[in-house]
Amino acid sequence: MRANRSLEIGTGLFVLLGLAALLFLSMQLPTNGLKFSFSKPVGYPVTAQFDNIGSLKVGAPVRMAGVRIGQVTRIDFDTNTERAKVWLLINPHFNQIPMDSSASIDTEGLLGGQYISISPGGMPTYLKAGSEIIQTQSALVLENLINKFFANFASKSGSKSSSGGAKEQK
Repeated sequence: MRANRSLEIGTGLFVLLGLAALLFLSMQLPTNGLKFSFSKPVGYPVTAQFDNIGSLKVGAPVRMAGVRIGQVTRIDFDTNTERAKVWLLINPHFNQIPMDSSASIDTEGLLGGQYISISPGGMPTYLKAGSEIIQTQSALVLENLINKFFANFASKSGSKSSSGGAKEQK
């Protein structure tokens, strides 16, 4: 009887530890914006405006050549330009990013989270605190691409059936 009770307690503790580990790991994902971090991130803020940010989230990584150089700190809607405005915090040791660099929203794999990818320009002047990246490319939304594909496919098959239905007879 006593061995059975201690086995149940041990199993319960194991399940609770597993759930706590799962919660901790899910909070560390870059796409949810929540992290257990007690230090304030350092770097210099840069902004970029996009027509469509897709499912970009606060906390998403900012990468250049595949290397993480910062993170998204804020997303807002600019009523003057009617575009999404994204604030990026770039790590201070990446201080030689050319001013004419471009930013695009890319996806980590087919169903992964989205991130900002910066492609370097060629100007001798560099981004600094408060700079804005002018050249941007919006996110490709998978649902929109699928809808366009099916609409295009449906219009082609509809035109074949309506034109091929009446055949000339000799």
